[in-house]
Amino acid sequence: MLCVKAAVRTNALASALRSPQPLRRFPSSVRMSSSAPSQIIEHVVLLKAKPSADPSAVADMLRSLNGLATLDSVLHISAGPVARCRSTALTFTHLLHSRYRSKSDLASYTDDPAHVSVVADYVKPVVDDVMAVDWVADDFAGAVAVPPGESLRLTVMKLREEGVGKGEILGIVRGMKGKFDSIEQLTVGENFSPGRSKGFSIASIAVVKDLASLGEQSNLVNDQKDKAREFLDGVVVLDYTVPASVPASL
Repeated sequence: MLCVKAAVRTNALASALRSPQPLRRFPSSVRMSSSAPSQIIEHVVLLKAKPSADPSAVADMLRSLNGLATLDSVLHISAGPVARCRSTALTFTHLLHSRYRSKSDLASYTDDPAHVSVVADYVKPVVDDVMAVDWVADDFAGAVAVPPGESLRLTVMKLREEGVGKGEILGIVRGMKGKFDSIEQLTVGENFSPGRSKGFSIASIAVVKDLASLGEQSNLVNDQKDKAREFLDGVVVLDYTVPASVPASL
């Protein structure tokens, strides 16, 4: 969670974060055994860079966020530019996607002094809008890390009336994987951090090999909206490709 809490930071830590080291490719992006968890926590933060933001400051923000892969609580993390934002009401320029074993690991990441420092020193000076969603991905299957070069489509949905139609929408989204061969992995769940989500309560991620495949699935969102239109008050869809130079984890 990119929330800023008061924290004591040493000069050494601040100096290290202000001088991010060049990123190296890592042969593996998952810090875990070969047995994948059956449940993970998805954490997605959407960022809108200020129009006046210096490109070098934006690059430093992304390097610093990706550098948080070294934290013990992080299973996977990547941050980079949004390839396409299919929303006119809410527009975002960058996305952070990370995964954790548990809610407590996500809380540890949020409270870690390194994360707090990155948010204060690199994120807040550069962005003017932030939105975040967190959900539990049950029956998780496949690799925890999304490999560099692969893409994902994030869909976040807002209910017209709290709780009404939630089960129907979750069922519709879960059924999408069987309908589209290009989707390698799909997670969906109810957001459990409402204070930072701008009222959006359901989120999903569909992982594919490339954005060309995502483009072919443009009717995926339309299918969801047509079947659940009576329940939805808003939908935001973003496409994102994991940067090739981002180490997802050690």
